[in-house]
Amino acid sequence: MSEKELKETILAVLATIAPEADLSEIDPDELLQDELDVDSIDFSNFVLGLYKKTGIEIPERDYPKILSLNGCVAYLLGKAVAS
Repeated sequence: MSEKELKETILAVLATIAPEADLSEIDPDELLQDELDVDSIDFSNFVLGLYKKTGIEIPERDYPKILSLNGCVAYLLGKAVAS
């Protein structure tokens, strides 16, 4: 999966978690929870949605690596390449 495809996948999952959010306004370096005003349950659903779309498991210890859009893309890209 390419970086562009991963970003599109992440945004698609975010759209299901925060359908009212304008995803084009997300600062890719800011915390997704702050940018989208989502709580910890929404974040858990985000992680589950990523798993369903990519097949990449994200252990809880790695959550800090996926807190921003850029961080999430980099993390998933690294995991996809390693697979």
